[in-house]
Parts: sequence; structure tokens; C-alpha cells
Amino acid sequence: MRRPINFILLGVLFTLLVMIRFFEMDLFYDPYLLFFQNDYLYMDFPNREVLKLTLHTSLRYFLNSSISLGILYLVFKEVSIVKFSAIFYGLAYVILILIFLYFVINPRQEDYYLFFNFRRFLIQPICLLLLLPAFYYYKLRR
Repeated sequence: MRRPINFILLGVLFTLLVMIRFFEMDLFYDPYLLFFQNDYLYMDFPNREVLKLTLHTSLRYFLNSSISLGILYLVFKEVSIVKFSAIFYGLAYVILILIFLYFVINPRQEDYYLFFNFRRFLIQPICLLLLLPAFYYYKLRR
């Protein structure tokens, strides 16, 4: 009986990640969503409110991270993996948000592509895609 419930919960959590992505325009302030959808290498940086942008980007990161931690727990059923991942997410947040703020405050056209890729780690659950196979491999080797 536990197995079907586990799969249903995993489905719900993955659906939440998809919903965050699907409704990103409605849920979060991010002038870069449209900017990076266009030919951004030849455009000026969009007007932005740095505090509002940072808060919304942080909120999105924490939502994705919380859901990702839930997924990791349901897949591996080990609190130590979740604790390690939480520390990883916390350290990654500090590093990524500092880099993000540098690019937001000091926009240079030659840095747009680099900024685009760093920003992705904050707004998308890319760390989950790295941690899932890493912990799977770890469990296989243990």
C-alpha cells in the first residue's frame, strides 16, 4: 500500500514543479522572462526593481528547493540525504544569488549569456536533476 501512495506523492510534487514553471509569468516578477525569450544579445537590459526581483527569484528558488527536497526524500527515504541536500541548496543559494545580483546591478551586454545560465539555476530545479542521479549512484555503490 505504501508504494502507490509514494508514486502519487511523487506525481503531485513533480506536478507542482511543472505548475511553478507553467504559471511563472503570473506568480513571479521577472522582467527577464520576456527578455531572454527574445533576441537578447542585441537588446538593452530591461528596467527592473532589484529588491522585488531578488525577493521573487528567492521565493521561486525556495519553492523549487522545498519541492525537490520532498522528492529526494520520497525517492531515497533517507533523512541524511535530505539534510545534505538542504545544506547543498543553502550554499548554492548564497553563491548563486550573489552572482545573480552582480549581473543585475552591473549589466553588460557581453555577460548576458552567462547571466542567463546562472539565473537558470535559481529559477529552475536544475540541482534536482544533478542530485537524483548522484544519490542513486551513491546508493548503488554503498
